[in-house]
Amino acid sequence: MFKQQNYSLLKHNTFGIDAHCRMFVEYNSIEELYELLCDTNLPKPLLHIGEGSNLLFTKNFEGTILHSRVLGKEVVENTSDSVLLKVGAGEDWDDFVAWTLSCGFYGLENLSLIPGEVGASAVQNIGAYGTEAEQYIEKVATVCIATGEPRVFQKEECEYAYRSSIFKNALRGQYIVTHVYYRLQKTFHLNLTYAALRREVESRGLTEADVTAHQVRDIVVEVRRSKLPDPKEIGSAGSFFMNPIVSEVKFHELLNIYPEMPHYKMPAGVKVPAGWLIQQVGWKGKTLGRAGVYPKQALVLINLGGANGQDIVNLSNAIIHDVQQHFQIELKPEVNFI
Repeated sequence: MFKQQNYSLLKHNTFGIDAHCRMFVEYNSIEELYELLCDTNLPKPLLHIGEGSNLLFTKNFEGTILHSRVLGKEVVENTSDSVLLKVGAGEDWDDFVAWTLSCGFYGLENLSLIPGEVGASAVQNIGAYGTEAEQYIEKVATVCIATGEPRVFQKEECEYAYRSSIFKNALRGQYIVTHVYYRLQKTFHLNLTYAALRREVESRGLTEADVTAHQVRDIVVEVRRSKLPDPKEIGSAGSFFMNPIVSEVKFHELLNIYPEMPHYKMPAGVKVPAGWLIQQVGWKGKTLGRAGVYPKQALVLINLGGANGQDIVNLSNAIIHDVQQHFQIELKPEVNFI
């Protein structure tokens, strides 16, 4: 277990914000987590983080930051067509995806190179290129912060929705994820429902009959690297805003004005890319103080160097205001403000 007071969180958030916390604790096992939750001397409140790839520290944190180093990947059920994997919350997400493919377990290849840890995948319901984590999560093992009692949430109890779960909403801050159980397939089923990914596959002269899971992963990694900054070089949290879902009426109203507008039909309406909206109001590549919008992808806000959390918030608010004024659509951050 690692424990330190007045700890810099610079290396624990991909935005590169040099905020501090009163106490930082990194634990290696569930037993150590139980011990921590019984420690009445830890400064409150408690905040559990992963890799820090989906949060923004807007100020110093006056409580205790917890971070999991609970690792391990275990096959707990093996059938003729699928496997059930028990994965430690502290495992690196992309390392896990690469490992599944090396084992011949399929389903997560479209989610390659998403930053973060496995525990966060179950909290955020991460998604990309037509795939969401919830499609493969079977259950989530947690510990209740208030009581220290373990609880396993079945998928149906997790209330998954677009970039959302019960752990982000009704039970926010009440449970710590220790393990995530993923049900993956032994036979590869190509998922090209996302038009942009389909175009990338076709541009390489590949047919649906020929493309492999490893090729899909390679393409996704290449595309993400071409569009998104490396957090080691430029501070960011990847996609900053959620793509809004508008009504059919609003969609047709917009389509009459912008016939080339990209869109994706959803059960509850039509999804419009937030990056496209931001680009239309002129923010792509623009800066505000020490924060800016990434020139290659308008959905990404970046730290130009030395920015604090409030700099990013100010830029976010300006973009939200302009999109609302121009389109009457409210953008909502995907990133969690702390």
